[in-house]
Amino acid sequence: MQTIASADKALKTLYLGVITEQMNSNVNPLLAKIKQSTSDVWGKEIKRLAQYGLNGGVGAGAEEGNLPVSGENYYEQFTLSLKNLYGTISISDKAIRASENNAGAFVNLLNAEMEGLIKAASFNFGRMLYGDGSGVLATVTAINNGYITVDSVKNLAEGMIVDFYDDVGGIVDKGIARRISSIDRAKKAVYFTGTAFTTSTLTTGSIMTMQNSLGREITGLGAIFKDSGSLYGLSRSNHKWLIPYMKKNVGEISESVIQTAIDELEESAGSKVNFIVCSSGVKRAFMNHLATYKRNVDVMDLQGGYKALSYNGIPIVSDRFCPEGTMYLLNTDDFTLHQLCDWRWLEGEDGKVLKQNAGTATYNATLVKYADLICAKPCGQAMLSGITEA
Repeated sequence: MQTIASADKALKTLYLGVITEQMNSNVNPLLAKIKQSTSDVWGKEIKRLAQYGLNGGVGAGAEEGNLPVSGENYYEQFTLSLKNLYGTISISDKAIRASENNAGAFVNLLNAEMEGLIKAASFNFGRMLYGDGSGVLATVTAINNGYITVDSVKNLAEGMIVDFYDDVGGIVDKGIARRISSIDRAKKAVYFTGTAFTTSTLTTGSIMTMQNSLGREITGLGAIFKDSGSLYGLSRSNHKWLIPYMKKNVGEISESVIQTAIDELEESAGSKVNFIVCSSGVKRAFMNHLATYKRNVDVMDLQGGYKALSYNGIPIVSDRFCPEGTMYLLNTDDFTLHQLCDWRWLEGEDGKVLKQNAGTATYNATLVKYADLICAKPCGQAMLSGITEA
């Protein structure tokens, strides 16, 4: 069919560049600040040398005394496996045929699919930035008649296809039959298509993940802001510089609390904060603080059309996926999204990107990127948690 060939060509030549720009810059304000690079990618892994500490070959001495002993830089190698990131669109044969003799309808069809893909990417890749790579979306707290309740619905949306795992890592239920149909956010209640869960098919404490994603998501802020375990293949107990500045139980947010964290990073790590992100409740609390003390609320424009508050010229952005009561103070220059290549259509042996789904009258096209996120200087980042929200 000529329309299929036209759609295939349009996806490769017209839409790829536009959607790549959208998914790299307009998906999330934090992602837009992070540089992307194909360097340090070796096969299926990222191997990056990270420098820490100071060069030891400096010192004062006598006029005729010995020169300082050389002390080379300290280096350690970070190692991560590239994560497989996918985005899929689906177009029915009926929709394609209906637009066959109408160029405008055909363009609208493709535009609608691209907008849907960008919306889904904005949700899921934005969510991954704040995750720990585990892919866990929520934990089951109760199984009720026709629905389940979870500890948080922040990472959930209608239409998501999810897996469940029990507390020992075994898969409980998996597949398209477990697609979220409705969410009552006030009650943290989640409804699904298919047969309702019972206590014999699902247990309290089970975790929910995106389909096929357990342990396969990018290494987000949740993995960086810890004080134990390992990061990028290195033990934090042996490398204290892998531990960021973390202040818990902050309570009321104030300029003094923020400035203390900024000063600590500058003095202990030589790091300059250039981006602050927090939950919406924390942003409101900070705005209330400014209003209480008759301070002006300065607003600045960011790349991608985002608006941000300004703290001494540093943007403060709220993000729906930032944990409640939390504020991150980051030097985004230390972050790199290492990738094998930028977004590309997954092509078949015939070079086509639109492929018919076996046994159905639909066609799929899949975008793919192989990448993961590395922070070269974890000790140069800060997190304030336990902030009283407004």
